[in-house]
Amino acid sequence: MRCSQNLQLAGMQRGSSAYRILLAKRGRCPVISALAILPNNAPISLHTICQPPAFRLHSAMTISSLAVLGAGQMGGGIAQIAAVSGINVTVFDAFPGAIAKCQGVHKKSLSKFVEKAKMTQAEADAALARIKFTDKLEALAGADWVVEAVVEDVKVKKDLFTKLAAIFPSDNVVLATNTSSISITDIATAAGSTAHRVVGMHFFNPVPLMQLVEVIPAVQTSKDVTERTIALATKMGKTPLIANDRAGFISNRVLMPMINEAFYAWMEGVAEPQAIDGIMKLGCNFPMGPLRLADFIGLDTCVHIMNVLAEGLNNDRYRACPLLKQLVTAGRLGDKTGRGVYEYPAK
Repeated sequence: MRCSQNLQLAGMQRGSSAYRILLAKRGRCPVISALAILPNNAPISLHTICQPPAFRLHSAMTISSLAVLGAGQMGGGIAQIAAVSGINVTVFDAFPGAIAKCQGVHKKSLSKFVEKAKMTQAEADAALARIKFTDKLEALAGADWVVEAVVEDVKVKKDLFTKLAAIFPSDNVVLATNTSSISITDIATAAGSTAHRVVGMHFFNPVPLMQLVEVIPAVQTSKDVTERTIALATKMGKTPLIANDRAGFISNRVLMPMINEAFYAWMEGVAEPQAIDGIMKLGCNFPMGPLRLADFIGLDTCVHIMNVLAEGLNNDRYRACPLLKQLVTAGRLGDKTGRGVYEYPAK
């Protein structure tokens, strides 16, 4: 809903014919729906109707420093958008070469935004200056907020959250995980008595371009932490939407079975990959076909998420297609290995 339309409605007398016409035009907009049920003489605050409730309750302006664990595609992307939004970031990664690679990605990504006039060179330089790197976990101490973006392995994540709870003893520091499918409730148990400050903050790849952040409260997560997470995602220029803590949340619970079914269609000879992807792109208006998307995500990641869905939802219908698993066994993981469903010549 545009603020100009808010102004237009707010300037009208509720109950008037003009008001009802604009109301009908806006359809199911939740903001206008809320206006519709107010008494005719109730005052309207333009600030109130233009801002989401959680943003009004909690200002993310108090978050001035962010710790990101993992300098890969996701961690690096999260660090970049945080820095662009004015937050000082420290990125941790102990894997050899990871930091240098991440620094290169940041420079290349921000330069593209400058080339496309999405930001000035001065703004890009300022964002880069806000990002620091370390290979020592303890060096993250003092940050206002933590986002973990390491490998999708529940044991690794739980071990890490036990350490984070000790490094960040303050209840004010939220410990967020970027997991795309693992139970937030399970991860939160590793934080012991401070499990209430653990939350899922699932960004999407590529982070600088994708608008959504799935916010997933664990059973233990406090309402305050959930609201603060929504506010921070908004400050970082994203659209936060809440999903309950079930395996795969919403995005992967819907997306991954579709990708898996595309592999079954290929395996059973229904069509070849190019036709499967072409049909879904041209017939369903997908920007990328499911098999091409699987390569982009990583076939090993797809198998892992399907396994998480099968175990978490206690249903074998989520098991990975045999052909998908076979490609992973053969080392054909998609873009990152140069071959998956399709082949990708070295640049």
